[in-house]
Amino acid sequence: MKKFKISFNSPVVLGFMCLCFLALLLSNVTGGATNQLLFMTYHSSLASPMTYIRFFTHVLGHSGWEHFISNAAYILLLGPMLEEKYGSERIIEIIVITALVTGLVNYILFWNVALCGASGVVFAFILLTSFTNFKQGEIPLTFILVAIIFLGQQIHDGIFIRDEISNLSHIIGGIIGAIVGYRLNKKVKA
Repeated sequence: MKKFKISFNSPVVLGFMCLCFLALLLSNVTGGATNQLLFMTYHSSLASPMTYIRFFTHVLGHSGWEHFISNAAYILLLGPMLEEKYGSERIIEIIVITALVTGLVNYILFWNVALCGASGVVFAFILLTSFTNFKQGEIPLTFILVAIIFLGQQIHDGIFIRDEISNLSHIIGGIIGAIVGYRLNKKVKA
């Protein structure tokens, strides 16, 4: 009988999820104080160094277990495949770019809204995944369907449903994933 061992197959994705998990634990222990201080972006003074740090770290924070689990499920499902295809450095870049862009947009457009969570990263991964079989001069039908289904739902929900979900962050994450997926695969196939 063959012995099986557990492999650390996706260091960036697993590391990212561990940081998100630790941030959630800290938030629970501190009654949300660490989310407010480190893992949530909101309109704060540009004189504060923490404002700039939170532009990146807000993707680590989550409002609760349900929020964390829904993001973790997608990231753990899609992330390893993407990390294998594009490499760890590219996945770090996608996470950092998504964090910065969604943080900045939230800061500029929504002065009274706090933002936390990895949902933008999830949508970047979803759209990036749809480019895995990209061929030069073609637009994958899977990309079109994913864009219509996922981004269309976010546009609809953003217009018609009033909740605590940042649909714009989802849309921005999806756009980043689509742009990165197109550019990376265009370079590979050219």
